[in-house]
Amino acid sequence: MEIVHLKEEFIKLGQALKAAGLAESGVDAKFAVQDGLVKVNGQVDTRRGRKLYAGDLVEFNGQTIKIEQ
Repeated sequence: MEIVHLKEEFIKLGQALKAAGLAESGVDAKFAVQDGLVKVNGQVDTRRGRKLYAGDLVEFNGQTIKIEQ
């Protein structure tokens, strides 16, 4: 499980994928999210700009990202 620490109140979904190293670029993150390959808290989310807060879990490509303060 990858941990992404918040520097502010929230992080956007595409940024979290990049920060965890699961997407090489913003474009890769954008397509993964738009194609429905990413789950947030167990549900598919197609909004790259979705705000993630401490405690949220993101699943992509068999990996999990936990958002922490």
